[in-house]
Amino acid sequence: MQRAAIVGAKAAIAMLLGASLVGQLWFIPLAAWEVVSELPAAAPLQLPGIVGCVAIVACVQVALLALWRLLSLVAHERIFDPSAFRSVTAIIVSAAAAAALFAAALVILSAANAVPPSVGALLVVGLLTSGGIALVVTVMRELLRKATELEHELAEVV
Repeated sequence: MQRAAIVGAKAAIAMLLGASLVGQLWFIPLAAWEVVSELPAAAPLQLPGIVGCVAIVACVQVALLALWRLLSLVAHERIFDPSAFRSVTAIIVSAAAAAALFAAALVILSAANAVPPSVGALLVVGLLTSGGIALVVTVMRELLRKATELEHELAEVV
């Protein structure tokens, strides 16, 4: 069962990485072009908007790759390996970076008076979600640290 779950999770991660790459290369620039064609006043924000959106998606990609690495460690029964902490830290940093990017976008668009309610709501949801993920994974990192200590103590006893 564990093997099937790991393979399924990795397949889902691979599909998400592929979809995110398509989004970065095609959908985000297309959406920015459409916004500017309907709202010419937003033209100065087009390039920063594209860069910000691509950076947020890159944060998600980093977290997905770190999750892939964690799944590999689980598959090889090495989750208590010190490299697991690097992967968990990568997830925390990428989530915090995404939260910062959402906050920056909200501030910049608000200052430019260019925040439709739906976009503002999406930015707030993105900020709260990514910030919440960073906090939850931080707690989980501490649980992993404690479990690693207990595993080492148990190995010494045996």
